[in-house]
Amino acid sequence: MGSMETKAVDSPVAQVCNLAAYKFVPLTGLPERRQRLRELCLSLELKGTILLSSEGINLFVAGDRASVDVLLEALQADSEIGALETKVSLNDYQPFSRMLVKIKKEIIAFGVEGIDPVAEATRKISPARLKSWLDEGRQITLLDVRNDYEVSLGTFEGAVPIGVDNFRQFPTSADRFAERREEETIVMFCTGGIRCEKAGPYLEKAGCSDVYQLDGGILKYFEECGQQHFHGECFVFDKRTALDGQLRETETTLCFACQSTLTAEEQTSPLYKAGQSCPYCYEA
Repeated sequence: MGSMETKAVDSPVAQVCNLAAYKFVPLTGLPERRQRLRELCLSLELKGTILLSSEGINLFVAGDRASVDVLLEALQADSEIGALETKVSLNDYQPFSRMLVKIKKEIIAFGVEGIDPVAEATRKISPARLKSWLDEGRQITLLDVRNDYEVSLGTFEGAVPIGVDNFRQFPTSADRFAERREEETIVMFCTGGIRCEKAGPYLEKAGCSDVYQLDGGILKYFEECGQQHFHGECFVFDKRTALDGQLRETETTLCFACQSTLTAEEQTSPLYKAGQSCPYCYEA
Protein backbone atom coordinates (compact mmCIF):
# COMPACT_ATOMS: atom_id res chain seq x y z
CA MET A 1 0.00 0.00 0.00
CA GLY A 2 1.05 3.61 -0.40
CA SER A 3 2.32 5.93 2.30
CA MET A 4 0.15 9.01 1.79
CA GLU A 5 -2.30 9.98 4.52
CA THR A 6 -3.84 13.32 3.68
CA LYS A 7 -5.05 14.83 0.44
CA ALA A 8 -2.38 17.52 0.56
CA VAL A 9 -0.79 17.16 -2.85
CA ASP A 10 1.44 18.93 -5.30
CA SER A 11 0.42 22.34 -6.55
CA PRO A 12 -2.31 22.03 -9.19
CA VAL A 13 -1.02 21.66 -12.74
CA ALA A 14 -2.65 21.27 -16.11
CA GLN A 15 -4.84 18.19 -16.29
CA VAL A 16 -2.78 15.05 -15.73
CA CYS A 17 -3.35 11.88 -17.73
CA ASN A 18 -3.04 8.61 -15.78
CA LEU A 19 -2.21 5.60 -17.94
CA ALA A 20 -2.38 1.97 -16.82
CA ALA A 21 -1.57 -0.99 -19.05
CA TYR A 22 -0.10 -4.47 -18.93
CA LYS A 23 0.64 -7.30 -21.32
CA PHE A 24 1.88 -10.83 -20.85
CA VAL A 25 4.33 -11.33 -23.69
CA PRO A 26 7.90 -12.74 -23.85
CA LEU A 27 10.43 -9.93 -23.55
CA THR A 28 14.19 -10.03 -24.11
CA GLY A 29 17.01 -7.57 -23.54
CA LEU A 30 15.54 -6.37 -20.26
CA PRO A 31 18.49 -4.22 -19.01
CA GLU A 32 18.71 -2.34 -22.32
CA ARG A 33 14.94 -2.00 -22.50
CA ARG A 34 14.89 -0.65 -18.94
CA GLN A 35 17.51 1.98 -19.75
CA ARG A 36 15.73 3.14 -22.91
CA LEU A 37 12.37 3.45 -21.17
CA ARG A 38 13.84 5.22 -18.16
CA GLU A 39 15.54 7.81 -20.35
CA LEU A 40 12.41 8.31 -22.43
CA CYS A 41 10.13 8.73 -19.42
CA LEU A 42 12.49 11.18 -17.74
CA SER A 43 12.77 13.22 -20.94
CA LEU A 44 8.96 13.35 -21.10
CA GLU A 45 8.72 14.32 -17.40
CA LEU A 46 6.51 11.33 -16.67
CA LYS A 47 6.24 9.75 -13.23
CA GLY A 48 5.06 6.34 -12.10
CA THR A 49 6.30 2.76 -12.35
CA ILE A 50 7.07 0.41 -15.21
CA LEU A 51 7.75 -3.23 -14.38
CA LEU A 52 9.59 -5.37 -16.91
CA SER A 53 9.96 -9.14 -16.85
CA SER A 54 10.63 -11.98 -19.22
CA GLU A 55 6.86 -12.58 -18.95
CA GLY A 56 5.77 -9.06 -19.97
CA ILE A 57 5.23 -5.44 -18.96
CA ASN A 58 3.07 -3.70 -16.35
CA LEU A 59 2.90 0.08 -16.12
CA PHE A 60 1.26 2.94 -14.24
CA VAL A 61 2.45 6.36 -15.38
CA ALA A 62 1.13 9.91 -15.34
CA GLY A 63 1.94 13.20 -17.00
CA ASP A 64 0.57 15.54 -19.62
CA ARG A 65 -1.45 13.80 -22.33
CA ALA A 66 1.02 14.49 -25.14
CA SER A 67 3.89 12.90 -23.18
CA VAL A 68 1.79 9.87 -22.26
CA ASP A 69 0.89 9.46 -25.93
CA VAL A 70 4.58 9.55 -26.93
CA LEU A 71 5.39 6.80 -24.43
CA LEU A 72 2.44 4.69 -25.54
CA GLU A 73 3.42 5.07 -29.19
CA ALA A 74 7.00 4.00 -28.41
CA LEU A 75 5.85 0.95 -26.47
CA GLN A 76 3.44 -0.18 -29.17
CA ALA A 77 6.10 0.31 -31.85
CA ASP A 78 8.25 -2.22 -30.00
CA SER A 79 8.02 -5.44 -32.01
CA GLU A 80 8.01 -7.60 -28.87
CA ILE A 81 5.25 -5.61 -27.15
CA GLY A 82 2.86 -4.48 -29.88
CA ALA A 83 -0.67 -3.26 -29.20
CA LEU A 84 -1.62 -2.47 -25.60
CA GLU A 85 -5.04 -2.25 -24.01
CA THR A 86 -5.02 0.85 -21.84
CA LYS A 87 -7.03 2.41 -19.03
CA VAL A 88 -6.95 6.19 -18.79
CA SER A 89 -8.22 8.62 -16.16
CA LEU A 90 -7.67 12.33 -15.59
CA ASN A 91 -7.05 14.49 -12.53
CA ASP A 92 -5.48 17.85 -11.72
CA TYR A 93 -2.23 16.82 -10.03
CA GLN A 94 0.62 14.33 -10.41
CA PRO A 95 -0.30 11.23 -8.35
CA PHE A 96 3.22 9.74 -8.37
CA SER A 97 6.37 11.00 -6.67
CA ARG A 98 9.03 9.68 -9.05
CA MET A 99 9.68 7.61 -12.16
CA LEU A 100 10.80 3.99 -11.64
CA VAL A 101 11.55 1.36 -14.26
CA LYS A 102 12.26 -2.01 -12.65
CA ILE A 103 13.17 -5.52 -13.78
CA LYS A 104 11.22 -8.17 -11.89
CA LYS A 105 10.82 -11.95 -11.96
CA GLU A 106 7.06 -11.43 -12.40
CA ILE A 107 5.07 -8.38 -13.46
CA ILE A 108 2.51 -9.30 -10.80
CA ALA A 109 3.87 -11.22 -7.81
CA PHE A 110 2.23 -14.64 -7.52
CA GLY A 111 4.97 -17.11 -6.66
CA VAL A 112 3.51 -20.21 -8.34
CA GLU A 113 5.50 -21.91 -11.08
CA GLY A 114 3.79 -23.21 -14.20
CA ILE A 115 1.07 -20.55 -14.53
CA ASP A 116 1.08 -19.24 -18.11
CA PRO A 117 -1.46 -16.43 -18.72
CA VAL A 118 -0.78 -16.59 -22.47
CA ALA A 119 -0.99 -20.33 -23.17
CA GLU A 120 -3.69 -20.90 -20.53
CA ALA A 121 -5.64 -17.66 -20.84
CA THR A 122 -8.95 -17.49 -18.98
CA ARG A 123 -11.98 -16.43 -20.98
CA LYS A 124 -12.70 -12.71 -20.70
CA ILE A 125 -16.10 -11.11 -20.24
CA SER A 126 -16.58 -7.49 -21.28
CA PRO A 127 -17.88 -4.91 -18.80
CA ALA A 128 -21.03 -4.47 -20.91
CA ARG A 129 -21.75 -8.19 -20.91
CA LEU A 130 -21.17 -8.51 -17.18
CA LYS A 131 -23.53 -5.59 -16.56
CA SER A 132 -26.12 -7.33 -18.74
CA TRP A 133 -25.76 -10.53 -16.70
CA LEU A 134 -26.14 -8.57 -13.47
CA ASP A 135 -29.12 -6.63 -14.83
CA GLU A 136 -30.94 -9.87 -15.63
CA GLY A 137 -30.00 -11.50 -12.33
CA ARG A 138 -28.08 -14.38 -13.89
CA GLN A 139 -26.78 -16.96 -11.42
CA ILE A 140 -23.05 -16.32 -11.23
CA THR A 141 -20.43 -16.12 -8.50
CA LEU A 142 -18.59 -12.81 -8.53
CA LEU A 143 -15.13 -13.42 -7.08
CA ASP A 144 -13.14 -10.43 -5.83
CA VAL A 145 -9.47 -11.47 -5.96
CA ARG A 146 -8.15 -8.21 -4.47
CA ASN A 147 -6.77 -7.72 -0.97
CA ASP A 148 -9.19 -7.35 1.93
CA TYR A 149 -8.33 -3.67 2.51
CA GLU A 150 -9.30 -2.97 -1.12
CA VAL A 151 -12.54 -4.92 -0.82
CA SER A 152 -13.47 -2.99 2.32
CA LEU A 153 -13.70 0.24 0.31
CA GLY A 154 -16.04 -1.13 -2.32
CA THR A 155 -16.97 -4.12 -4.48
CA PHE A 156 -19.73 -5.47 -6.68
CA GLU A 157 -23.03 -6.28 -5.03
CA GLY A 158 -22.99 -9.86 -3.77
CA ALA A 159 -19.32 -10.42 -4.59
CA VAL A 160 -17.34 -13.03 -2.66
CA PRO A 161 -13.93 -11.82 -1.42
CA ILE A 162 -11.13 -14.34 -1.83
CA GLY A 163 -9.92 -13.31 1.65
CA VAL A 164 -6.25 -12.31 1.39
CA ASP A 165 -4.00 -9.53 2.69
CA ASN A 166 -1.56 -10.05 -0.17
CA PHE A 167 -2.01 -11.61 -3.61
CA ARG A 168 0.69 -14.18 -2.85
CA GLN A 169 -1.81 -15.74 -0.43
CA PHE A 170 -4.25 -16.35 -3.29
CA PRO A 171 -3.35 -20.01 -4.03
CA THR A 172 -4.14 -21.19 -0.48
CA SER A 173 -7.45 -19.29 -0.41
CA ALA A 174 -8.29 -20.37 -3.95
CA ASP A 175 -7.84 -24.05 -3.08
CA ARG A 176 -10.43 -23.71 -0.31
CA PHE A 177 -12.75 -21.75 -2.59
CA ALA A 178 -12.51 -24.31 -5.41
CA GLU A 179 -13.47 -27.20 -3.12
CA ARG A 180 -16.93 -25.65 -2.63
CA ARG A 181 -17.63 -24.03 -5.99
CA GLU A 182 -16.23 -26.26 -8.76
CA GLU A 183 -19.46 -26.30 -10.80
CA GLU A 184 -20.41 -22.63 -10.49
CA THR A 185 -20.03 -19.98 -13.18
CA ILE A 186 -17.35 -17.72 -11.72
CA VAL A 187 -16.55 -14.18 -12.86
CA MET A 188 -13.33 -12.91 -11.26
CA PHE A 189 -12.35 -9.27 -11.08
CA CYS A 190 -9.60 -7.04 -9.73
CA THR A 191 -8.60 -3.40 -10.21
CA GLY A 192 -7.29 -3.52 -13.76
CA GLY A 193 -7.27 -7.19 -14.71
CA ILE A 194 -3.67 -8.26 -14.23
CA ARG A 195 -4.19 -10.30 -11.06
CA CYS A 196 -6.99 -12.24 -12.76
CA GLU A 197 -4.59 -13.23 -15.54
CA LYS A 198 -2.84 -15.53 -13.07
CA ALA A 199 -5.76 -16.21 -10.75
CA GLY A 200 -7.87 -17.64 -13.59
CA PRO A 201 -5.52 -20.39 -14.76
CA TYR A 202 -4.87 -21.31 -11.13
CA LEU A 203 -8.58 -21.67 -10.37
CA GLU A 204 -9.05 -23.81 -13.45
CA LYS A 205 -6.18 -26.08 -12.41
CA ALA A 206 -7.79 -26.27 -8.95
CA GLY A 207 -10.96 -27.68 -10.49
CA CYS A 208 -13.26 -24.75 -11.32
CA SER A 209 -14.69 -25.53 -14.73
CA ASP A 210 -16.53 -22.35 -15.77
CA VAL A 211 -14.34 -19.31 -15.11
CA TYR A 212 -14.32 -15.83 -16.64
CA GLN A 213 -12.33 -12.71 -15.85
CA LEU A 214 -13.68 -9.18 -16.13
CA ASP A 215 -11.79 -7.67 -19.04
CA GLY A 216 -9.98 -4.53 -17.87
CA GLY A 217 -11.11 -4.99 -14.29
CA ILE A 218 -13.09 -2.52 -12.19
CA LEU A 219 -11.49 0.52 -13.84
CA LYS A 220 -12.62 -0.53 -17.32
CA TYR A 221 -16.08 -1.35 -15.93
CA PHE A 222 -16.27 2.16 -14.44
CA GLU A 223 -15.13 3.63 -17.76
CA GLU A 224 -17.77 1.78 -19.79
CA CYS A 225 -20.64 1.17 -17.33
CA GLY A 226 -20.24 3.63 -14.47
CA GLN A 227 -21.17 2.71 -10.92
CA GLN A 228 -24.07 0.33 -11.62
CA HIS A 229 -23.96 -2.82 -9.45
CA PHE A 230 -20.77 -1.60 -7.71
CA HIS A 231 -21.04 -0.23 -4.17
CA GLY A 232 -18.37 2.06 -2.75
CA GLU A 233 -15.02 3.08 -4.22
CA CYS A 234 -12.12 1.40 -6.00
CA PHE A 235 -8.74 1.47 -4.25
CA VAL A 236 -5.79 2.53 -6.42
CA PHE A 237 -2.08 2.35 -5.60
CA ASP A 238 -1.13 6.02 -5.88
CA LYS A 239 -1.73 9.34 -4.11
CA ARG A 240 -5.38 9.38 -5.15
CA THR A 241 -6.12 6.36 -2.89
CA ALA A 242 -9.60 5.67 -4.35
CA LEU A 243 -11.80 6.44 -7.38
CA ASP A 244 -15.56 6.55 -7.78
CA GLY A 245 -17.65 5.15 -10.64
CA GLN A 246 -16.84 8.20 -12.79
CA LEU A 247 -13.08 7.61 -12.26
CA ARG A 248 -12.89 10.70 -10.05
CA GLU A 249 -10.70 10.87 -6.95
CA THR A 250 -12.65 10.55 -3.70
CA GLU A 251 -11.91 11.96 -0.24
CA THR A 252 -10.68 8.58 1.05
CA THR A 253 -7.11 8.61 2.33
CA LEU A 254 -4.64 6.37 4.18
CA CYS A 255 -3.64 6.50 7.82
CA PHE A 256 0.02 7.46 8.08
CA ALA A 257 0.55 5.18 11.08
CA CYS A 258 -1.22 1.91 10.16
CA GLN A 259 -2.01 2.39 6.46
CA SER A 260 -5.73 1.68 6.94
CA THR A 261 -8.06 3.21 4.37
CA LEU A 262 -10.13 6.05 5.84
CA THR A 263 -13.32 7.35 4.28
CA ALA A 264 -14.34 10.99 4.64
CA GLU A 265 -16.68 9.97 7.48
CA GLU A 266 -13.94 8.06 9.32
CA GLN A 267 -11.68 11.12 9.08
CA THR A 268 -14.19 13.05 11.22
CA SER A 269 -13.64 10.64 14.14
CA PRO A 270 -12.06 12.19 17.27
CA LEU A 271 -9.64 9.25 17.16
CA TYR A 272 -8.27 10.41 13.81
CA LYS A 273 -5.15 12.53 14.22
CA ALA A 274 -3.50 13.43 10.92
CA GLY A 275 -0.01 11.97 10.82
CA GLN A 276 -0.49 10.11 14.11
CA SER A 277 -3.44 7.73 14.40
CA CYS A 278 -6.90 6.71 13.25
CA PRO A 279 -9.86 4.76 14.71
CA TYR A 280 -8.10 1.51 13.74
CA CYS A 281 -4.78 2.12 15.49
CA TYR A 282 -5.52 4.74 18.16
CA GLU A 283 -4.15 3.91 21.59
CA ALA A 284 -5.47 5.83 24.59
